[in-house]
Amino acid sequence: MGNQEYFENRPVTMNHKNNLLQIEEHMYPLQDVEKPNAFRNMFPYDEIPKIPFNDRVVPHNMPKDIWITDTTFRDGQQSRAPYSTEQIVTIYDYLHKLGGPNGMVRASEFFLYSKKDRDAVYKCMERGYKFPEVTSWIRASKEDFKLVKEIGMKQTGILVSCSDYHIFLKLKMTRRQAMEHYLSVVRDCLEEGISVRCHLEDITRADIYGYVVPFCAELMKLAEQYKLPIIVRACDTMGYGVNYPGAVIPRSVPGIIYAINVHAGVPSEWIEWHGHNDFYKAVSNSTTAWLYGCSGVNTSLFGIGERTGNTPLEAMVFEYAQLKGTLNGMDTTVITELAEYYEKEIGYEIPDRTPFVGKNFNVTRAGIHADGLLKNEEIYNIFDTEKFLNRPVLCAVSNTSGLAGIAHWINTYFRLKEEDKITKNSELVAYVKKWVDAEYESGRVTVLTDDELLKVIADGCDELGVTLTK
Repeated sequence: MGNQEYFENRPVTMNHKNNLLQIEEHMYPLQDVEKPNAFRNMFPYDEIPKIPFNDRVVPHNMPKDIWITDTTFRDGQQSRAPYSTEQIVTIYDYLHKLGGPNGMVRASEFFLYSKKDRDAVYKCMERGYKFPEVTSWIRASKEDFKLVKEIGMKQTGILVSCSDYHIFLKLKMTRRQAMEHYLSVVRDCLEEGISVRCHLEDITRADIYGYVVPFCAELMKLAEQYKLPIIVRACDTMGYGVNYPGAVIPRSVPGIIYAINVHAGVPSEWIEWHGHNDFYKAVSNSTTAWLYGCSGVNTSLFGIGERTGNTPLEAMVFEYAQLKGTLNGMDTTVITELAEYYEKEIGYEIPDRTPFVGKNFNVTRAGIHADGLLKNEEIYNIFDTEKFLNRPVLCAVSNTSGLAGIAHWINTYFRLKEEDKITKNSELVAYVKKWVDAEYESGRVTVLTDDELLKVIADGCDELGVTLTK
């Protein structure tokens, strides 16, 4: 069919989101180039990457339903010591509880290569949870596919690297060879009734209209043929994505999602974003993907992942709540339980200032801030952290804290019940205050650490016969 005949036969349809008639006049065949397109104008390796603009913008297109998926046991395991089978199952239980009855944590993906990982898959599947769905991840290899068949997975992810950096320089293939290879493995999965999730690795350095859109269009043909969903995961492997309106693809997150959704015909519920944090944009890019037509955002707990890490799962829980005005059944107190489990049972130390989970994320240290916090915690606390995270706001002790500030710290840190709380007039508070004053009289200018306070409180309890239980 020639271009003229193609365009003349395109149907005119109503877009029910904007109530306008539209005609799609786009045809994007594979551009099987002889040399790789490295986008050197944007990615000169000996300079900092550039963010060019052409001021072409696409409309917001938030799907009705958006959700979170998890890669803690896959990408999250690529940058730390492997979890034990028991740890994986415990974390999976937590994810189920966090996601709530509506399955807001939709799926969790697993490696299949080691016996430990396969044992974890079996045990998690035995739980019988609808969500998170247990899924796997394999390379685009027929040998890897045998593992998927043996275990009886209903869905598997397949690595289908899409930038010329990977196709030419790593796989040593042409674009057409790579596409045909990927499609053959996808077809093998579909033949066995296994749904596929295609991981388009390095999409923010890929030729979006010369390779990604034509490839996704072919995937949609297979989905229609086999009547099985094919998830397209857009992987910002190097963290190059930006959310700025009018930025040029392939760095534009809105542009990528629009191209996959509108021009490749992939429905929103089959699009997923997977971000990395190399340029501190993992969370904002993931939220942007939601805003422009992507239903799923892939995350890992506490952002643990390759290099600078993935989009933190806990961050997207609160992004969802801010966008939708509801938690849709998610139990956010589980986030604190998970943080405590990681530190106490796994031995992972979460940086103190990590939002939502760090030891000091809601601790006020500045003296003038502490004064306001003691009068009304809303002044310096982001939301009711005790309600949503079981983490009451803390006020660090310094030379400006006074008796009330010390009493507040003790009551909050030890989470004393109302009837057990101490007042600023207690002997223990006076004991601690005397020590604090001495510290600053000797020339100290920094706030006191938790360990220092706990030691002097313990000494005071011993001397005064007081018992505090955290």
